Amino acid sequence: MNLSVFSTSYAQARQQFLVACARRGLAVTSRVHPLPGSDNETLALDVARVGSPTARNLMVISSGCHGVEGFCGSAVQIDLLNDDAWAASIDHPDLAVLYLHALNPYGFSWLRRVTHENVDLNRNFLDFSQPPAANPGYDAIAERLLPEQWPPSRLNELRLMLYVARKGRKALQAAVSSGQQSHPDGLFFAGTAPTWSNKQIREILREHAQQCQRIGWIDVHTGLGPQGVGERIYKGPASAEDIARAKAWWGPQVTNSFDGSSTSANLSGTLDLAVMEECPQAQYNGVTLEYGTQPGPKVLQALRAEQWLQRHPRTGSPQRQQIKQQIREAFYVETDEWKRRVLEQSREVCWQTVDGLLTR
Repeated sequence: MNLSVFSTSYAQARQQFLVACARRGLAVTSRVHPLPGSDNETLALDVARVGSPTARNLMVISSGCHGVEGFCGSAVQIDLLNDDAWAASIDHPDLAVLYLHALNPYGFSWLRRVTHENVDLNRNFLDFSQPPAANPGYDAIAERLLPEQWPPSRLNELRLMLYVARKGRKALQAAVSSGQQSHPDGLFFAGTAPTWSNKQIREILREHAQQCQRIGWIDVHTGLGPQGVGERIYKGPASAEDIARAKAWWGPQVTNSFDGSSTSANLSGTLDLAVMEECPQAQYNGVTLEYGTQPGPKVLQALRAEQWLQRHPRTGSPQRQQIKQQIREAFYVETDEWKRRVLEQSREVCWQTVDGLLTR
C-alpha cells in the first residue's frame, strides 16, 4: 500500500491526480475556478471518466466537497487510479466510473471547509425559489459560537456548556451542523443561491449521467466519528427498499440520518438531492464515506476558530498559522496508521459499489 498518494497541499494533490489520469490514458476536463489558490495556483474541479458514454451503470467517486477534507478523498481517488487490479475490475462494457476531484477546490487550497462564498457546499443544494428555512437552534447560539475574541472567554465557553446541559449534545450538533441561512458569515451557511461548485456539479451530471439507469456514488468526507473508522452513511431516497439496497451493497453497518443511526445530524441541501433532481431516470444509491479524525468538541472548536479568523482578516501571522494548522488537523490525520485504514476501507467500499452496480 503506497501512502504517498496522500498529499501535503491542494496543488500537490491535483498534480498527483492529473499524473495518475495521464498514466491511465484518461482525458481530464478541468472546470477552472474564478479565484486563485493560496499559493496563487490554478484551482479546478477536475473530471475524468473511464468507460462507455452509454453505459447503463455509473459509479461516481468524489472528493473535497468540504474543501479541507479533500486530502483524504483525493488520496482515495489516486490510489484507485494507480491500482491495476482496480482498472481491470471496472473494464466492463456496461460500467463507467467518474472521478470528480476537488468539488470545492477553493476550500481545499485555502484550508477552509466552505466555498469562496462561505457556503457549506453539502447544504447548498436547495430550492432557492422557496423562502429560507429557519434554524432557531442556530440563531439561539450564533453569538456564542463566534464571539468577538479568540480564544473565547471562559464565560463564553460556560454559556455553550449551559446550552448543552439544557438541550443535550445531539441538539447542539443539529443546531450547528444541519445548515442555516440567516448568518452569511456564520458556520454551516447554506447560502442564498447556488454556489459555483453547485453549478459545476449540475453541469457535470447533465453531461455524464443522463444516459445511465443506475448510479452508485461515493462521496469521501472526514471529521465525524471514531478516528480511522469510515462510517458508511447512506444518502438517497428514504424508503425502506432503498435503505435495504444500500445495506445489500455496503453491508449491515450502513447508517443513515433518517432514523438517527448515523453520527451525522439530519442535514438539508445535500449533494444527493442534486443527483436525484438532475438524473430522475436513474436509480440512485449513494454513500458518504465519513472518516473519523478527532473528538467532536475538538473538531467544532477548530471550525469556530477558522470561521472567527475569516471574520478578523487582520489577525497576526502566528495566530493565523495556528488556527489553520488546527483546522487541517481536525480533518486530516497525518499518521501512517490512519492513512492505511482510510485506503483499506475505501477500497472495500469501491469494490462493493462495482459489485452492486453489476450484479445486484
